[in-house]
Amino acid sequence: MSVFGRHLMGALFVAALSVGGRISSSAQGLGEIKLNCQNTPCDSVARGRAAFNDGKLQGLGGNGRSCADCHVPSESFQLSPAVARARFEALLARRAVNKNADDPLFRPIDADDFREHGDRANDYSNLVENGLMRVTLPLPPNVRLINPATCRTPDPIACRPIGETSVDVWRAVMPVNNVAITGPDGVPPIWPPAPRVAIMGIDPNGPNRQGGYQHDARFGTLQEQARGALLAHAQVTFEPPAGMLDDLAAFQRTLFSSPAAGVLAGAIASGSTMFPDPDPELTELERRGKVVFNRSCAQCHGGVLHPSGSTSDAGIPRPIRARYHNIQTACPRPASDGFAPCPPRLARNARLYRVMLADGSYQFVTTSDPGRLLLTGQPADLGAMDVTQLRGISRTAPYFHNNSAATLEQVLDHYDAFFRFVVSQFAPANLPAIVSSNGTVVDRGFIAPEERPALLAYLNKL
Repeated sequence: MSVFGRHLMGALFVAALSVGGRISSSAQGLGEIKLNCQNTPCDSVARGRAAFNDGKLQGLGGNGRSCADCHVPSESFQLSPAVARARFEALLARRAVNKNADDPLFRPIDADDFREHGDRANDYSNLVENGLMRVTLPLPPNVRLINPATCRTPDPIACRPIGETSVDVWRAVMPVNNVAITGPDGVPPIWPPAPRVAIMGIDPNGPNRQGGYQHDARFGTLQEQARGALLAHAQVTFEPPAGMLDDLAAFQRTLFSSPAAGVLAGAIASGSTMFPDPDPELTELERRGKVVFNRSCAQCHGGVLHPSGSTSDAGIPRPIRARYHNIQTACPRPASDGFAPCPPRLARNARLYRVMLADGSYQFVTTSDPGRLLLTGQPADLGAMDVTQLRGISRTAPYFHNNSAATLEQVLDHYDAFFRFVVSQFAPANLPAIVSSNGTVVDRGFIAPEERPALLAYLNKL
């Protein structure tokens, strides 16, 4: 039996039961989510709220999960490892006195051993330790999983594919707040930054070239995203009605980390070119942090022209041309430049991939998440993910697609290593715009030690 299947003892039972009960009720109570609707009547938003909290999904044949089981309202509509662990410990405590006790967060589909044991799976290590859910994606025809036992050194003959046509990756539950200011936005940059050669007939650009939903931007609408979640995570056996998906999208568009973010969303939706500043009133320290942010972070996370924080700012000097980025958060990470190595609990998710290139040769890659490569088959998309919006970031720890940074301080540590890595790949006069405004001088990205307190103060105020 997995370590997570052992019975807990003594006071832990009582404490876990108390915490878990509070979290569970917060996750599913309609009263926890007030309607935020500017139009009257608010029928669609109200129906969407009810569907968001409905684990029964009458007529769809689901597994008992609701959207709110994973997008926990009391946790800014995300799922942290701390909440997952508390709910699991509470479940075990309840099962000590009632073997039929249940929490729909824990379904075999998201157990580590689901592929081996199916409905009898019970190892929830990734969910409890990391707060990660299984995402199953089809492999492009030029990408295959390799058995490491046959591939001690990369060799196209000896390294044999294992025959799988899909792969499981483990990703964090994204917050629902502020989805109205994310997704496809129709503004530059357009992905990819240069024309590509298709491999085996696959679209070399991938879906949603100007933004999308989920970490890899594979969904173009909130309706597509909701449908994907219902099929994969709630395991519905019937097609979700279009009206239900529309209602869920309407409800989610009313969820914001602050009223100012809602005002910004309204301005963006209206097509205005003048955007209100969504920042609250700032202290002197926070204002200094905003200056640091605009110098070092806005090239990817947006500035005055794209204040949503999820679109790179084309208005800055020498704007970047990339919509999606590989910031080296997958495992394993480069052994140079000060990257923190992945802990074993995350490193175990790495798989060995063989990628056929356009010329018929092979590239071998070990990674826990290939990113948009799984959508395009393009080696240039390895690890590439969408830019995360930052509003309310102080309430959505941990960070990155695999919850690998526990704090904002660790986020800054990672970016310091990442920018060192980027600079090491290029010579002056050819430095990329992510680190340089002129190609020669490194004047972006890096945060001086004395600037950190101000930047952290600003990020915590967003």
